[in-house]
Amino acid sequence: MNRNIEIKARVDNLEETKRLARSLTPKLAPELLIQEDIFFGVLTGRLKLRTINQTRSELIYYERADETGPKRSSYILFPVANPALMRQRLDEAYGIRGIVRKRRTLLIVGITRIHLDEVEGLGNFVELEVVLPPGGSEQDGVRIAHEIMRQLQIEESALVSGAYANLLGFELQGSVV
Repeated sequence: MNRNIEIKARVDNLEETKRLARSLTPKLAPELLIQEDIFFGVLTGRLKLRTINQTRSELIYYERADETGPKRSSYILFPVANPALMRQRLDEAYGIRGIVRKRRTLLIVGITRIHLDEVEGLGNFVELEVVLPPGGSEQDGVRIAHEIMRQLQIEESALVSGAYANLLGFELQGSVV
């Protein structure tokens, strides 16, 4: 499985956070992603079908503890050629537990993906994903996450646990690893 170190935090001033994030990567333009995540009721971990900009889809299985602060996430991504059929089959097998829609601005700083999210029904958030290379140290990932949190002025008190689906009140059923 692929691994990263993640944090998620509420953002009061999304434009200021975007400005700070852009200052970390002035030569790279941000990418706008309109995403819909459909969560299914699997027994362990979490499984979602993500559609991006209505042009591509991927199935994402991940395991991550529901805790604040930098934490390890292990995940697998599968490109999906026929998302309507995949959604139907997964709904039949596991049932849909919730749908999350968001407008995401993506910036990349080194090995870190900065997500500036406007989540329907929830508000504004920033997510950091420090993508660990094979054999990469989780401690290094945590250090990088803390450094970028400092640069983006993310306070510990703003950190949240769980997935957006949890925050929206959906019961995902799977055990958290």
